[in-house]
Amino acid sequence: MMFGRNIGGVLGVTERRWARFLEAEIVPRFPDGLSVVDAAGQWRDAKSGRLIREPSKMVVIVTPQDAGLQERIGAIVDSYKRRFRQDSVGVVIRQACVSF
Repeated sequence: MMFGRNIGGVLGVTERRWARFLEAEIVPRFPDGLSVVDAAGQWRDAKSGRLIREPSKMVVIVTPQDAGLQERIGAIVDSYKRRFRQDSVGVVIRQACVSF
């Protein structure tokens, strides 16, 4: 999942606000583990056509596919969009062969 941190063109999701969101919304839904990576995101605004750059967080979760996976991810996305007034959250789901 890719979470932009700007709100209205300025950094609105501080490290503290991000940490609270992570602990309240993501960790309870994926308690077996995940990785958080700082990223420099960019996307093209569909309305203005301008390229927007913003600090971002990427959350990588390796988990078995189960019946509730889409629902848990959807709840995280909806919560982030609502709480931080975001238009979108990037989500990539793919199958992989993994061992630990």
